[in-house]
Amino acid sequence: MKKLVIILGVLFIISSCKEHKVENNQVVSSINNWEFGAFEKVDSLNPILNPSPELKFNCPISNREMYWEERNVLNPSAVVKGDKVYMFYRAQDLNGTSRIGLATSTDGLHFEKSPAPVFYPDNDSMKVYEWNYKKFKSGKLEEDCVSCYFDGVEDPRIVESIDGKYIMTYTSYDGKTARLSIASSSDLTSWTKHGLVLKGAKYKDRWSKAGAIVVELIDGKNVAKKINGKYWMYFGDTNIFLASSKDLIKWEVCENEESKKMISVLHPRMGYFDSRLVEPGPYALYKDEGILLIYNGSNAANFNDPKLSKFTYAAGQALFDKNAPHKLIDRSESYFIHPDKDYEKVGEVNEVCFVEGMVYFKNKWFLYYGTADSKIAVAVNSESHN
Repeated sequence: MKKLVIILGVLFIISSCKEHKVENNQVVSSINNWEFGAFEKVDSLNPILNPSPELKFNCPISNREMYWEERNVLNPSAVVKGDKVYMFYRAQDLNGTSRIGLATSTDGLHFEKSPAPVFYPDNDSMKVYEWNYKKFKSGKLEEDCVSCYFDGVEDPRIVESIDGKYIMTYTSYDGKTARLSIASSSDLTSWTKHGLVLKGAKYKDRWSKAGAIVVELIDGKNVAKKINGKYWMYFGDTNIFLASSKDLIKWEVCENEESKKMISVLHPRMGYFDSRLVEPGPYALYKDEGILLIYNGSNAANFNDPKLSKFTYAAGQALFDKNAPHKLIDRSESYFIHPDKDYEKVGEVNEVCFVEGMVYFKNKWFLYYGTADSKIAVAVNSESHN
């Protein structure tokens, strides 16, 4: 009888470790000490960034004055510099060209926008990857469809290097293929484009995006972390793959030696919120317990999480070995943030919370995310995760 009681006690502890509960429409994970707990959406302010129909910019390619963020603002990154949060966000004009804008804040909640984008398609070596291929054929926009002329620079993720430079991964989109690209800056306003992350004939025309570099939190800054003499990046928007670099600029895709295919380190799961796809969120955070990757998941049309609508974007968490970034140690059973507000449920793309920016600022974690691919919101967590 005593033995049976012990066994039942152990089973209770194990089952408790996998328990999730819902509080205030947020899924709260009570399982692992490596996970972030609940992020509280700042309902009194959200969405904190909306499209601005009055901001104008002279496009260097078309030589036309554009209302560059009239359509949508979405998918932000953020860094702390001095006593401010610098948010870099994707903005679309009415034709769907994406450029990257900058907004600053002294409290992490109220932001002031710069009048012009700080990063955009230009007459440079990246134009062929960042300007819609149909526009090369004709200057006229004759097709009538929602996304016929989408293009530009999308979805920035920014970290610091050990010597104080800023490294930005972003998506170059030519209307047909998304390509993960990289740029750098010393001041957050002037950026140098370094080209594609996946280079060479084998990969340059392969769809790729969402580069989340492994960082360590040092004095409030997200500083790129070397592991075994290399920097590491999680990327991809179906499965999540891995790449390494010695200098944060030139990257090498991690391949299976036998098949010569990219290795996948995180996969969709049937029956879960991430049954359709997985995609990195912000950077990946190096901690004592391992490498914590917040990631976005999408719910499949079937064999999915029945509590969510099909194609819903919600965010989960995964933990990788801090000495072997390819090795998955643990993974959250459910999402910690999902669309439950009107501005998250209806927009350019419905049912979307897409997390992409996170900073530790004034002793709190600020998580910035795109809502329905139309606006930007913030959620706050007061935990210490150094």
